[in-house]
Amino acid sequence: MADIKNYTLNLGPQHPAAHGVLRLVLELDGEVVQRADPHIGLLHRATEKLAESKTYIQSLPYMDRLDYVSMMCNEHAYCLAIEKMMGLQVPERAQYIRVMYAEITRLLNHLLWLGCHGFDCGAMNILIYCFREREDLFDMYEAVSGARMHAAYFRPGGVYRDLPDTMPQYKVSKIKNDRVIARLNENRQGSLLDFIDDFTRRFPAFVDEYETLLTDNRIWKQRTVGIGVVSPERAKNLGFTGAMLRGSGVAWDLRKHQPYDVYDRMDFDIPIGKTGDCYDRYLVRVAEMRQSNRIISQCVHWLRQNPGPVITDNHKVAAPAREAMKANMEELIHHFKLFTEGFHVPEGQAYAAVEHPKGEFGIYLVSDGANKPYRLKIRAPGFAHLAAMDEMSRGHMIADTVAVIGTMDIVFGEIDR
Repeated sequence: MADIKNYTLNLGPQHPAAHGVLRLVLELDGEVVQRADPHIGLLHRATEKLAESKTYIQSLPYMDRLDYVSMMCNEHAYCLAIEKMMGLQVPERAQYIRVMYAEITRLLNHLLWLGCHGFDCGAMNILIYCFREREDLFDMYEAVSGARMHAAYFRPGGVYRDLPDTMPQYKVSKIKNDRVIARLNENRQGSLLDFIDDFTRRFPAFVDEYETLLTDNRIWKQRTVGIGVVSPERAKNLGFTGAMLRGSGVAWDLRKHQPYDVYDRMDFDIPIGKTGDCYDRYLVRVAEMRQSNRIISQCVHWLRQNPGPVITDNHKVAAPAREAMKANMEELIHHFKLFTEGFHVPEGQAYAAVEHPKGEFGIYLVSDGANKPYRLKIRAPGFAHLAAMDEMSRGHMIADTVAVIGTMDIVFGEIDR
């Protein structure tokens, strides 16, 4: 009987390392990948089309659900595109809050990526370490927006509301006595800024723990060194952005090269790799977490000393204060018009991009002067990265395919849209 040499294998969509909805068709010679064909579209929710039938403000929560690990960064690009078209001035305090929360979101993203990438490659305990810090970050989300994930906190012209003066406290329960609760509430006695400041002081030691677990771990290095190598020129040609591009040694970061909001006032470095393999991209993202922590700390320092408005005073775009709305007929009309009809964006088009945790996330808006977008196009970083799956995994083993999927840090909400 003849030996079967080449055969085709479905990796996913049920496979845990396939990120839920990737069907990867692998053509194999034994256990060596000859060709990898990613099939997408299993999470397509027509976000771009839905936006055409919703007002600008109604479409904002859809942004959270694109890359559902980097919620506020998606909102950021959307708000910047609207502000660009309307010529809106965002208050300085709102810009600092946005930058601080964009970096909190970067930490949320990189922690989930690190935990799951490690887990995919067989490092079980890193996931638990990463999720420990994500709980504090989710508490920061919840304190400003009331939601732990889909926040809808960024708004055209600023942010939804100012930072609260108190943090929610844990309460005594059947499973936690007074002593445990007192310890849990230790860093929740002050304002949200106090809580964030406390976190920034503790976080570098946590990153040291992740590095102790993985950076010099010989099994981790065997799984990632020399896997999925991409040269700097090839990375640029493939449309890589973010850590995928910087891992190949290209120092490109929109926060430095095309700064938005107050990033031009922030002091931080751009970590870059040397060889462009999975291990380098791991090192870049871990170094990025340290830099994000620096930026958050700078924002906390500025926000403590500079009170002020957090959203534009143009009530055709942002709702008036509730007190004013209940006492003044004109403000009541503004409120009613904003939440029934929305605001009208001048005719034209604009593209706004942010340095999203996964790369360059862009929103291209076309307006015909109505209260809804004529066309909304999303530039998802993961789409370009996944397109390189075949090139990055060719010649590697099946197990290395999992490491390549992990190093891309892909989320299908934004890829399928």
